[in-house]
Amino acid sequence: MSLVSRLKSSRYLILAGLGIGIYLIANGTIPLFKKPQPMVAVKDNSQDLLAAAVAVVPVAMADFVEQVVITGTLVPRDEILVGPEVEGLRVVEVLADEGDRVKKGQILARLVTDTLDAQIAQNDAAQAKATATIAQANGNLASAQAKLIEARNTFDRGKPLRQSGYISEAVQDTRESAAKVAESALVVARDTVTAAEADRKQVEAQRRELDWKRSRTDVPAPEAGIISRRVARVGGFVAGVGDPMFRIVARNEVELDAEVLDTQIARIKVDQTAAVMLPSGGEVTGKVRLISPEIDKTTRLGRVRVFLGDNEKLRIGGFARGVVTTAASRGLAVPASAILYINGGASVQLVRDNRVVSVPVTLGLTNGVETEVRSGVMAGDVVVARSGSFLRDGDAVRPVTKSTKLTETKAVEPRP
Repeated sequence: MSLVSRLKSSRYLILAGLGIGIYLIANGTIPLFKKPQPMVAVKDNSQDLLAAAVAVVPVAMADFVEQVVITGTLVPRDEILVGPEVEGLRVVEVLADEGDRVKKGQILARLVTDTLDAQIAQNDAAQAKATATIAQANGNLASAQAKLIEARNTFDRGKPLRQSGYISEAVQDTRESAAKVAESALVVARDTVTAAEADRKQVEAQRRELDWKRSRTDVPAPEAGIISRRVARVGGFVAGVGDPMFRIVARNEVELDAEVLDTQIARIKVDQTAAVMLPSGGEVTGKVRLISPEIDKTTRLGRVRVFLGDNEKLRIGGFARGVVTTAASRGLAVPASAILYINGGASVQLVRDNRVVSVPVTLGLTNGVETEVRSGVMAGDVVVARSGSFLRDGDAVRPVTKSTKLTETKAVEPRP
């Protein structure tokens, strides 16, 4: 086909298309101008898209156990110092050793008795001599009484004879002097008897002392328990009454003598349960028996005694660490990081309808990870896991649930 023919065909096609278009516009099939459409409101999500994402945690029930950590040394509940009641004697036999369990009255050691036996024999001789002295003094007393009676009778018979002139005045004076001498001799004889009786009583007292010492040459255990230390040695001399030969843990009862911070000792009460961990890895349960009323002004530590009882695992003098349960409860729990302290009060930040709402709360027990909330929130509420001043009431947020378990029971040392 020639070029001229092609141009003619294209012109005919254009004209045909224009004709068809004019026809459709005239019939209204294709409007010449587009009709205006009605206005439709479009939601502006720009603020929600720009809201900060925050981690949230649902409020749930949890068990709380508040505890106080204590550390100290294992000591006897009652330690008995067993010493000799007689000093200066030699130990001839030791019948108990460290670690032995002994009964009340059991003989632990024996002392030599030779010296005491010799002293007792001497005392027997002294008693016999004192008895003889008293007999002799009584004889002298009887003789003095007889002489006094005779002298007085002679003097009395001479009185009428002197008045009648049968005897001279010198003879009567001699009789009077003899009566006075007899009276003085009687007084001396009585004093001699008193002195002899006193000597005998002294000898008898010495005998009682010797008998008592002789009965104390056996050293018994004053109380049942276990011997923690033995100082007595065969052949050694007893240095003194205050020098203990044995140390006994009475009834083998052991305690933890622990130290506690002054800020936490007020939480501890008598009869509270304590779990004591031993260096060997074992654990023993005890109870608080005593709380010292005094705080060391230098270390600011108080002392607490935890009774552990009789247990073979306990070793006197060993270190131990304990945990005293001071309180327990079950209630609504929130993370400790969710609590905001402002103006002396506590509050948490809830998320409701993707908005932050601050509410005041009343706190209960805490375990360092979670805190009990006693009022202000309900189960199922969603709280900001980590509150802060960067969030305010009404702020739009995108809550992201934090993966955590608030229903587990946790127990750690509370903050001071």
